[in-house]
Amino acid sequence: VQLQAYGGGLVQAGGCLRLSCGSSRRTFRGYAMGWFRQAPGKEREFVAAINFNGESTDYADSVKGRSTISRDNAKNTLYLQMNSLKPEDTAVYYCAAQNRPFYSTDWPYHYWGQGTQVTVSS
Repeated sequence: VQLQAYGGGLVQAGGCLRLSCGSSRRTFRGYAMGWFRQAPGKEREFVAAINFNGESTDYADSVKGRSTISRDNAKNTLYLQMNSLKPEDTAVYYCAAQNRPFYSTDWPYHYWGQGTQVTVSS
């Protein structure tokens, strides 16, 4: 499964962005998906996850209440709507897929897209 994240950019604190992640494979529809991010000098961290059908989601505490993960399986596309952005949200954001329908913290993400840079200025 090939994934491509896009939609990043430069935004002022308090602003919003919507990241997208596209896949050319219909198998995307059967996979749990997630967003991760990596800030300079820091380890990659989990941001959000969603089940194959979009009916269950999970968020890191750092983005909970400010971000929404969603998917459109008809378009093979995953989204991350980020609101009330903070400078500490600055990072490269990656989308990833687990080869199972229901996300699990005990299961690896097998497929990764190239990241998209999000920069939040203060």
